[in-house]
Amino acid sequence: MRFENKIVAITGGGSGIGKETAKRFIAEGASVAINGRDEAKLRQAAQEIDPIGERVIVSAGDVADPAVGAALVQAAVDRFGRLDVLVNNAGIFNPKPFLDFAEADYDWYLDTILKGKFFTAQAAAKAMMNKGGVIVQTGSMWAIQAIGATPSSAYSAANAGVHAMVRNLAIELAPYKIRINAVAPAVVETPIYNTFMTDEQVKDTLPSFDAFHPIGRNGQPADVAEAILFLASDQASWITGTVLSVDGGVTAGRQ
Repeated sequence: MRFENKIVAITGGGSGIGKETAKRFIAEGASVAINGRDEAKLRQAAQEIDPIGERVIVSAGDVADPAVGAALVQAAVDRFGRLDVLVNNAGIFNPKPFLDFAEADYDWYLDTILKGKFFTAQAAAKAMMNKGGVIVQTGSMWAIQAIGATPSSAYSAANAGVHAMVRNLAIELAPYKIRINAVAPAVVETPIYNTFMTDEQVKDTLPSFDAFHPIGRNGQPADVAEAILFLASDQASWITGTVLSVDGGVTAGRQ
């Protein structure tokens, strides 16, 4: 198993990509600390991921507050003795036209996506700097390519910052044997769409995006989780500073 006895922390670990990633790490031998804003949801996810409860702990809170990311890292270290991998996955998404944006909307994206990942990565790097480690960020295809059907200026700007952070931290953290990369997904069928659409709207809308991807279908959490685990593994030991598109071919071009 690739992650036997490894210690992993995951933000946004209560559902979707984060939950699936935690499940995959557990299956490959790791112990995991998961973060999210909803503690009850986190505990339910932990129960599903590890019914015995020996290899998953929860640390609830909004990573827009730097203390929350630091608490997640400390929880992993306190419970399991160290931190080997951080998956910086927490994010938000709610398409909104640029001309309708208020300052509070802008701050919501930048604080959660960019500031949250920045300071959680900082806390993890401090915990890893004596022995090395790996950080994998979840960025976005929208930071690479604009999509008219989903106006996402602040979301895209925040994730572009995440991508730039990856390149900069790859250089700064290399002397400490810390690698950092990102995945950039396109449309992935996760509960995030239920935060701004009804269940019926999600059911009607998401299939319309299948054809948007040259490969012919939307992504599933497992598609992105597999890429995250690869970047976190020793199989990617010579890869750092990379943003890996996991997008069904969207950024390759149009048919």
